[in-house]
Parts: sequence; structure tokens; C-alpha cells
Amino acid sequence: MSLKIGIVGCGLIGQKRAKALGIGRLVACADINVNRAKMLAENSGAKVFTNWKGLLALPEVEIVIIATLHDSLAEITLAAIEAGKQVLVEKPAARNPAELEPVIAAAKKHSVKVRVGFNHRYHRAFRKARELFEADKLGDLMFIRARYGHGGRVGYDKEWRAEPDLSGGGELIDQGPHLIDLSRWFLGEFTDIEGFAHTYYWDMPVDDNGFMLLKTARRQVAFLHASCTEWKNLFSMEIYGRNAKLEISGLGGSYGIERLTYYKMLPEMGPPETTTWEYPMGDDSWAVELAEFYDDIRLNRIPSAGLNDAYEALKVIDRVYKVSGYDHCP
Repeated sequence: MSLKIGIVGCGLIGQKRAKALGIGRLVACADINVNRAKMLAENSGAKVFTNWKGLLALPEVEIVIIATLHDSLAEITLAAIEAGKQVLVEKPAARNPAELEPVIAAAKKHSVKVRVGFNHRYHRAFRKARELFEADKLGDLMFIRARYGHGGRVGYDKEWRAEPDLSGGGELIDQGPHLIDLSRWFLGEFTDIEGFAHTYYWDMPVDDNGFMLLKTARRQVAFLHASCTEWKNLFSMEIYGRNAKLEISGLGGSYGIERLTYYKMLPEMGPPETTTWEYPMGDDSWAVELAEFYDDIRLNRIPSAGLNDAYEALKVIDRVYKVSGYDHCP
């Protein structure tokens, strides 16, 4: 089965998606920057558009990958659904929960598959972590502690992420959705949301740090921090169970070698039995995620990371922004 793919948004993420299509075949590219679209289409013979509506009008396009700025994610996803296309839309899928509600309704009405690009679930360390969790190697989960951050770059506060109309917010809506999604993936729904977002360093109207304390109905806690004042890129997530702990660090590249460590509590307690897996090879999460989406379509099953997951993450973000006094959310 070869599925025909159209990509809307041919920047860095669109390029990553194009390299990981697997059995998919790129047949159309759209970007307001025609040169970016042409470069992405160069080796595939794909059609080039500067307007995404032209791409959606192509009957041969079966799946649309949407990798645009945040302000157009929901609009294009809705139009793609109404055009009868299967959709993979990058996180956060919208700028706020209200923007996503008509998209969710349309997906149900038109019975199309919509996957949200939470590719961090598919990093090798997280695939192994999930395997251990599902094999009950941790016991009942108690809490998660996680940090995700980078240091920006010269001029970062002048980029599109610093413009609230385009981004919907700052660091909390940039890297925060991955932390929230991964925590929900292990702990389940959060019924109690506390947090604080603030701009400490960058000269911009959006936050550069977001702090979250999220609780489930069982009082399990996720303590999360997203930051673009980290200076050295960092990813760290610790998942604590009654019988063992998992520690995931690094994401490859500038975040350091991806690593998973399993700390098994012994009956006598004391120093735990420790096993570590390292993944120095290239990141294959994009390819694994897309392959699963192809299977979703073939098997007619609901995507494991879908619009509801994006909606729940956005509800957390929206709540933290409101209690922190940010009124930039469109």
C-alpha cells in the first residue's frame, strides 16, 4: 500500500516529515515561501503550491501533514477534514482549546483519522519505558518529575514564537505540550491544574518559563517545567512507581544521548538494581509515528495520539496562562 501525501508547511518540521514518509509518497507541497516548497518537492516530482487550498483540492492526496505556524494549524486541519483527507497535524494542533473544538466535531462527522504529532512518544527510550510500564515493572505510579528546555538563540525574542497571534503563547505552548502529553500517557487524566508562566529573560510578550503541578483523581502528580532559559538543551523525565523508577534523559543531538535507566527497588530497599539502555543512533520517532498512522488508516482504528490528547494539553496550558495573567491567547 502506497499512500499519497501532501505536506503543508515546508520548514524544518515539514522537512523532517518528508524524510520519514516510509511507504508514503510525497505528491504535493504547499508553503507561502515557494522556494521552500520547491526544495521539498525537488526529488519527488511533487506539485508545488503557495496556497494550501490548492493542495487540498487535489483528489490524489490521501493524507495531509500540517506543519505550519500555530495560528493556522486548526484552520487547515478543519479544511482538510472537510475535504475528506486523513490528517497528521503537528502539536499543539491549535492555539487554545476553543480553536480545536470545531475540528474535533468535524472529525467525528466526517469519520476521518486525525493524528496529532506527539512524536516524543515514539523515541526509543519512551517506547522501552512504555513496554516496562505495560509489563507492570513499576507498580502503581506515584508521580512524574520532568524538565524540558533550551536556551534560545540571538534574536529569539523577535521570531514568530514571540508573537502571540502566531504562536498562542511562549515556551509553555512550545515544548510544554510534549511534557503534558507524555505525563497523561502514563498517569491518565488530570483533574487538578496548578501552574505559573512568566517571562524572566527574553524581551517578548510571551512566557519563557512555564511551571505545572498537575494531579489526577488518584492524587498522582506531574511536576513539569518547560523553559527557554535553560542555556544548555535539556530533557529529563522521571517516572516513579511503588516498585521502581524510570529515568529518561536526552533526545539525541544537542540534547545529548537518549538514555533510559530502570531502578528496581529491592525487598531490603537500599541501593536499587539498575539497568540502563542507551540509544546513540539517529532518531527514528518520526518514521515510527507515521508508520503507526498508516496502520491506523489501514486497520480503521482510532489514532493513539489524537485530537483529544491535544485538547487536554491545551486545556492545561490555557488554565496556566489565565491564572498567570497572560491575556495573549487569541
